[in-house]
Amino acid sequence: MAQTKIPAKPVARKPSARRKKPRYTKEEIRAIFARFHEINPEPEGELDYTNPYTLLVAVALSAQATDVGVNRATRTLFELADSPQKMLALGEDRVRDEIKTIGLFRNKAKNVIAMSQMLVDDFGGEVPRTREELETLPGVGRKTANVVLNIAFGQPTIAVDTHLFRIGNRLGIAPGKTPLEVEKALEKIIPDEYRLHAHHWLILHGRYVCKARTPDCGRCCIADLCKSPEKRV
Repeated sequence: MAQTKIPAKPVARKPSARRKKPRYTKEEIRAIFARFHEINPEPEGELDYTNPYTLLVAVALSAQATDVGVNRATRTLFELADSPQKMLALGEDRVRDEIKTIGLFRNKAKNVIAMSQMLVDDFGGEVPRTREELETLPGVGRKTANVVLNIAFGQPTIAVDTHLFRIGNRLGIAPGKTPLEVEKALEKIIPDEYRLHAHHWLILHGRYVCKARTPDCGRCCIADLCKSPEKRV
């Protein structure tokens, strides 16, 4: 007796995910960064430092602290110790005393000493020039590494802090659920000629103009280009 073949059930296909249309065209993105460049051609970070090592320490200390507060705390510290060897000679207790006005100072002092020791032991007392090596240092994450690579060594990295994360999502130029997603999105859209200073412009814009609670759209240099739903002009 011939067996009746049961037809196979059709395989349900998942609906293809539609790619969201970018909020800005390439020309509009270029115009945004051209505007930033026109107003501030050579933006600078606001942390005080004297060399790559003191920059590394300052950026590591700036987590959950203001740049103004870090500068106040490191003024004397960097006069006493501007190299990992001098920081080790100073010792953890003295470092802790010098930075006790900033948040998490106990843990940060411990990290500064551990970082300095590793720089001496593994890198000949020099600050490494790759993200991978920098991230092996105690207290150094991707954002800190990107800041050091950008400012100290002129690499076109993008350091995503709270301001830049907010701007990327609020303006819609680089939406993302994590700092890394925003960083990668920015890397794809920023024109090469603006890459070096891009994160400085966006951080300063988020800090002083497109502020968290009350964006000052009346002072915004890109207000006519902005497509944020929170735009107030």
